[in-house]
Amino acid sequence: MTDTHQGAVIGLDIGGTKTRGIRIVNGSLADDRSAGSANVQNVTLEEAARRLGELLSALGASDAGAVFVGAGGIDTDADAEQLRRLIAPHAPHADITVVHDTRLILAAGGTDTGIAIISGTGSAAWGTNKAGQTGRAGGWGYLLGDEGSGYWFGREAVRHSLDRANHGQGIDPLTRGLLDYCGLAAPEELISLFHGTAGRHYWADTSRLVFDAANAGHGPSLAIIDAGARYLAGQAAAVAAQIGITSPVVLGGGLVTNQPAFQQSITKHLEEQGLTDIRVLAQEPVFGVLQLARDRAMA
Repeated sequence: MTDTHQGAVIGLDIGGTKTRGIRIVNGSLADDRSAGSANVQNVTLEEAARRLGELLSALGASDAGAVFVGAGGIDTDADAEQLRRLIAPHAPHADITVVHDTRLILAAGGTDTGIAIISGTGSAAWGTNKAGQTGRAGGWGYLLGDEGSGYWFGREAVRHSLDRANHGQGIDPLTRGLLDYCGLAAPEELISLFHGTAGRHYWADTSRLVFDAANAGHGPSLAIIDAGARYLAGQAAAVAAQIGITSPVVLGGGLVTNQPAFQQSITKHLEEQGLTDIRVLAQEPVFGVLQLARDRAMA
């Protein structure tokens, strides 16, 4: 580390489901902890502040020289500044850098240029080229989009089940899995549950039912997976056009890294778009902080 970042470096990855935090000392991992989501798109500002404070205190951020934060929903300078203000009281001596969480994926993939696709509770694509130009597509949040995300898969499973009921069709494997998961007797009961107290994370968790059914050969579930993959590949292609590069493409996020069938489908659609240098993230995105810290030290 250079004089710019003497002392410990804290890294945070603020996702839709959890917040992962690491402490780096002399370039090596010294601590690794997790807390609930501190993303203000998912929890109140007060709850985000509390969770961040507890996690930063546990990581010893008070003596840190730098904090690097990746979070979903960092769409404007104001978004970054709001998050920076929540962190600053707990890291009074630190230089705080806030980036969109897709930036962590690219860094964790060992590259400082390229296109990152994230698919977890939410989804987005982001990229940067050697000239420092950046581009993004998607990542609008679950009410506006987030196609190919865990929540989107859960919603599509509900829509599939309700559509079958509307057409007088019987309960198929995906609908059966969904009803069992929700503790319901009939597809129509999904409507009130979906619009009720069951939140974003609840429905994102049902994404695994789509993959379970697809793995058993269920055609409609396979079609849902293909549609989600096509959306994400299209977003990556849009980013590629914005910044004028085609490689590498790094796939990250809990959903895409844990579902081989989804990876294969995304890869197929990316290749159709001319994006052929595709890498699946082999480590958690938070460890991209190591690369970001190195880049800053050499700047």
